[in-house]
Amino acid sequence: MTFSIRKIIREFAVPDHRLSCSTGLWKQGLRELRRRTEGEHESGAFLLGSHEGNCRRITRFVYYDDLDPYSLDTGIVVFDGAGYGPLWQLCRETELSVVADVHVHGGSPRQSTADRENPMIAMPGHVALIVPRLAERAFRPSELGIYEYEGQHRWKEWSGNRADQFFYVGFWG
Repeated sequence: MTFSIRKIIREFAVPDHRLSCSTGLWKQGLRELRRRTEGEHESGAFLLGSHEGNCRRITRFVYYDDLDPYSLDTGIVVFDGAGYGPLWQLCRETELSVVADVHVHGGSPRQSTADRENPMIAMPGHVALIVPRLAERAFRPSELGIYEYEGQHRWKEWSGNRADQFFYVGFWG
């Protein structure tokens, strides 16, 4: 009963967002991303969760280097395709799906050419989040790079003023 009430309230409180995450999980996930940067290099994670209507709700971070131990060795994220097997296995076991991915840049949250040309999940609708400044703090959605894959290496940007309409971080996330 409580779950149903919470879900109904969430639909009214966060009606138009396409992606959501609880404040606690978001802060915890960014702290762990920051730790994994060692203050020197990129880090990242797949964001697992569920689809609730048009909204994707993040419920778990799965860090790239847990799936591919060498993915952070070059200073930028280079994820070996063999890491997808354990990711898909985890999705089956938890009955969750990849709802987005997130990675950390040392500077701004802008997509690099490599980011644009190599989506982590190359399916239209996939969302990629970029956190600036090695995730030095818990950034708000409006401070992130938010990109939705359209296919054929084209992306729709939801960053800046549009971000708060797309990605909700809060109690109902």
